[in-house]
Amino acid sequence: MKYPERRRLPLWLKLAFTLWILFWAPAVAIQVGVQNYLWMCNLANFLLLIGLWSESRLLVSMQWLATALVGSLWALDAGTAWLSGWHPIGGTEYMFDAATPLGVRLLSLYHLILPLVAGVGIARLGYQPRALFWQTGVTWLAVPAAYLLTDPVRNVNWVQGPFGNVQTWFEPVVYVGVLMLVWPLLLYLPVHLLTTRKLAG
Repeated sequence: MKYPERRRLPLWLKLAFTLWILFWAPAVAIQVGVQNYLWMCNLANFLLLIGLWSESRLLVSMQWLATALVGSLWALDAGTAWLSGWHPIGGTEYMFDAATPLGVRLLSLYHLILPLVAGVGIARLGYQPRALFWQTGVTWLAVPAAYLLTDPVRNVNWVQGPFGNVQTWFEPVVYVGVLMLVWPLLLYLPVHLLTTRKLAG
């Protein structure tokens, strides 16, 4: 498999992303509480920051898996709803809910930025295929942690049900186990396969 020539990540990118985290992290804690750090996309902020500064191909690749498809689907759902009022996928209804503080909605726009930053990272550093294994491991820690440690009303990582709804198909513990399998298979594996195929070509 061929990888792009390794090049250092630009300092401006590292500094800009650091400034973002210095603003975003305390804002999330104040607005919605530290429980929300356990969302996979929120964890991606922290892990990507470490990956950028350490220029870790593995960490950046992991966050590419975590954010590329999720961010694209989030953008599709929010963008379609903004234009037409219809949510083709679901999960971004809170962005149009006046009961949700404006600050929370603005903070959520990072879903548009993370895939771009991670994409620049793998374009410069290359993609590490082992990222699929390691990001799955992170997910298998974060999903049960969200189930055990966060308020069920928050539905962090959709441990109570997909798209903000409470599921009734399985016993809660069984559902969490299914979620741990579905998340990597549906969200990470397609990105992994497309990325490795593109680099191999």
